[in-house]
Amino acid sequence: MTQYWQTPAGMTRRHFMSHLAGSSGAYAASLMMGGTIYAHADELKQKRRSAIMLWMGGGPATIDMWDLKPGAATGGPFRPISTTGDMQICEHLPLMAQQMKHMSVVRSMSTREADHARGRYYMHTGFVPNPNIEHPSYGSVIAHELIGQRPELEIPPFVSVGGASTGPGFLGMAWSPFSVSSNGRVRNLEMKMEDTRLMQRMAALSMIEDGFSKRTRDTPASEHAKVLQKTYDLMTSDQMKAFKVDEEPDDVKERYGTNGFGQGCLLARRLVEAGVPFIEVDLGGWDNHSGVHATLQDNKLPTLDKAMSALIEDLDQRGLLQDTVVMCMGEFGRTPNINAAAGRDHFARAWSCVVGGADIKPGIAVGATSRDGSAVETEPFTSEDLMTTVIKGLGISTEKTFTSKNGRPMKIAGGGKIITDLIG
Repeated sequence: MTQYWQTPAGMTRRHFMSHLAGSSGAYAASLMMGGTIYAHADELKQKRRSAIMLWMGGGPATIDMWDLKPGAATGGPFRPISTTGDMQICEHLPLMAQQMKHMSVVRSMSTREADHARGRYYMHTGFVPNPNIEHPSYGSVIAHELIGQRPELEIPPFVSVGGASTGPGFLGMAWSPFSVSSNGRVRNLEMKMEDTRLMQRMAALSMIEDGFSKRTRDTPASEHAKVLQKTYDLMTSDQMKAFKVDEEPDDVKERYGTNGFGQGCLLARRLVEAGVPFIEVDLGGWDNHSGVHATLQDNKLPTLDKAMSALIEDLDQRGLLQDTVVMCMGEFGRTPNINAAAGRDHFARAWSCVVGGADIKPGIAVGATSRDGSAVETEPFTSEDLMTTVIKGLGISTEKTFTSKNGRPMKIAGGGKIITDLIG
C-alpha cells in the first residue's frame, strides 16, 4: 500500500484540495493531468541555465533611467553619470552604475502596444494578443526548455515573486507560474510536521482510495492519490528551504533592501541557486502620469538600484551570472514630452530595456534614439527580437517550434531576429 499522510485537524479532503488549489493549483493540476516535467538523461549535457525577469509593471520612464537626454526640452531634471560599462545612466542609479560592466542597455526598443494589458502580454510572450490562441510566456517557454538540465528539481520550474505573471498558454498547466509572496511565503503549503494526525489521516485516506481504486479501476481516484503524494513531497522537500528568505543574515537582507522588491530579488538569487530555471520578480508602480520625477527620485529608482545591483553582484560573485540571464523591463516606455501634471504618458515607439548574463554581451549600449528621445534612429528592436536574443543567450535553439492546441505551428519567441550586437 502506498503511504500517505492525514490532512490537518478539522480539514476535510475537499477543503484540503481547495486550499491546495488556492496556492499551487496549476502545479497540482499538471501533476493530476500526468504532465511530464523532467526530461531524458541525454539532455543533461547542457549547462544549468536560468533567467530572472525584473518586471517594471506600469511602463517605466526609461528616458529618465537608461537613455537620458541632457539639455533637451524633454530631458527632465536628472543628469547622466558614468558607469563601469560603455554607457551612462541616471544619477539616481549609482549602485547599478557600478554593475553595468555586467549588463547592456537596448536603447532602440520600438514596439506596437501602448496599452497596459496588451503591452504586458506582448512583452511577456513575443506575440500580440489574439482571441483565438493563448501564447506561452517567457517563464513557461524557458522552464519548458531548460528543465532537462535539472531532473533533481522538486520545486516548480517557474516562480513568480510578488505578483502574478503571464501564463503557459498552449504549453499547458505544468508550466504555469508558481506564485509566492516577496518574502518567500507559499500560501497553504506550510504545515507542522510534528502534527502526527496529518500522517494518520493521509494513511486512512490512502486506504480508502486504494480500496476504491481496486474495486472500480477508477482513474480519477488514482490520479487524485498521485496529486496528494506529490503535493506532500513538495511540502516536505528540502528544496523548499530556498523560499526561506528570512534565514538570510540581516546585513544581506539590508543590502538588497527590506522592501518587497528587495527581498524578492534576494529570493530570486536563492531560487537560481536551488536550480529553478525561471523567476520573475514584480516591481509595480511605474504608471507615472503625474509627478514622475519626484516618484522616481524618492521611491522607484532607489528601490530598483539597491535590489538589482545586489542581485547582479551576488550572482557574479557566486559564479552564477555566467549562466543566468537577468532582464529588466516593463510593457513600454513613457513619452519624451512632460505633460501638464509633471508626468509622462504611455510611449511604445522608442524606449529601453536592460539585459545581461549568460551569453549576452555585457557593458554596451545597443541602438540610439533621437536627441529628444522621440524616435529610434538606429535599427529598431521588438519584443520578438528581445525574447529571441534572450533565448539564444540561454543556449536554447531559436529554431524551435511548438504546436498550439489548434494544430498551428508556432515558432519560439514569435520568430524574432537576434540582436547580433548582444550575441557573439
